[in-house]
Amino acid sequence: MKANDIFSHDYFMRQALKEAQAAFEKDEVPVGAVVVCNNKIIARAHNLVETLNDPTAHAEMQAITSATNSIGGKYLHECTLYVTVEPCPMCATACFWAQTGILVYGTPDEKRGFSTISSKLLHPKTQVVKQILANEAAELMKTFFEKKRKKY
Repeated sequence: MKANDIFSHDYFMRQALKEAQAAFEKDEVPVGAVVVCNNKIIARAHNLVETLNDPTAHAEMQAITSATNSIGGKYLHECTLYVTVEPCPMCATACFWAQTGILVYGTPDEKRGFSTISSKLLHPKTQVVKQILANEAAELMKTFFEKKRKKY
């Protein structure tokens, strides 16, 4: 995004955080995503792994599918994907195939994030912006997993 854009990375990440909160309320791992094209949100999603009983139903995968349907094409090179947590290798590879223009994420995932394997999982032209509202995203994840541990 350019400096003179009406909306900021913070604005769109807050929208992704709303999706993460929706996941939290469904007892899903609280990851949210939005896809933005020309300063307009064209897709919103959150994790649905438990709801759909599908290990591939990550927020990013849901958002990419919705965004490509929205634009009527399989490439997102003119789009920005905002996601609250660093994508896993599967989701990073989906970003590669979708040729996502910009990937913006909140908190890093030091255990399962794509960067633990290789930044080459993303398309070579994909720009990456890290640590946008990272504390908010990390706190939501921490609260979720603390709650899970108390159940057991």
